[in-house]
Amino acid sequence: MARKHVAVLMGGWVHERPVSLSSGKDCADALEEAGFQVTRVDVDRNISAVLKELKPDVAFNALHGPYGEDGCIQGILEFLNIPYTHSGVMASSLAMNKIKAKAVMAAAGIPVTEHLIVNRHEIRNEHPMKPPYVLKPINEGSSFGVLIVKEDQAFPPQELSREDWPYPDVLMCERFIPGRELTCAVMNDTALGVIDIVPQGHGFYDYDAKYVEGGSKHILPAKISPIVYQNIETLAVRAHQALDCRGVSRADFRFDEREDGTGELICLEVNTQPGMTPTSLVPEMAAHKGMSFKDLVTWMVEDASCCR
Repeated sequence: MARKHVAVLMGGWVHERPVSLSSGKDCADALEEAGFQVTRVDVDRNISAVLKELKPDVAFNALHGPYGEDGCIQGILEFLNIPYTHSGVMASSLAMNKIKAKAVMAAAGIPVTEHLIVNRHEIRNEHPMKPPYVLKPINEGSSFGVLIVKEDQAFPPQELSREDWPYPDVLMCERFIPGRELTCAVMNDTALGVIDIVPQGHGFYDYDAKYVEGGSKHILPAKISPIVYQNIETLAVRAHQALDCRGVSRADFRFDEREDGTGELICLEVNTQPGMTPTSLVPEMAAHKGMSFKDLVTWMVEDASCCR
């Protein structure tokens, strides 16, 4: 029987290109080891023509960020009738838009924090809310453009005044939640466990903490109370289902378990295209459940479909 032909989509032209290339390489290597015929595709704006010529049986989506994670590539794959991995057009679009995703999650009873929509030019000299707070682009991933404003800062960050500001002018401003950074992957509507992320030498879980070796320490299973652990798994599955995700997703949380803290547990966002690099969280959680990286990517290919 002919081997299934998998096109691994990676790269692209956005900020997360290096991460996507790393994810794509590891996934392609594992799929070849699993016996699939693999074509590695560095995605450009001619991707539709490339895929028409390749005619793969499945597209493995290893793209991150805009165009790869927001429903755009998913729409192209639907139009070409090529089965693909991860979430579909609507779920991808919803989850990538932090404002809309929070509205959907809140309606499903998932705790989210309050926020404002601000223009960076209008808040350069005056705090939009009482510090501490977080400023972030509405449609970016991998912590690109995230600014944390501490309680003792007299003014908003000076970065907002940069002429070469690389992100949209409209940002989301939300209350900062102190405490632990926790994350939970969901695969086929089943939680894979909870990781406590401890950045090493970084103020928060930023780009380098995510992707540079040694940038963060992952504690799996997270050393939190069984009740909180189970609650996070329940909320991650609920968020996955509320956004109508498919395949694998990952939900990120903040938990204020300080001695003088509030005990607050907040869902920050859901990632429909979680990283698949050597330092990524989903492969680590899958391994904790006894699933090898090769088995994980094989499951994703077998799970691929259209109309997701």
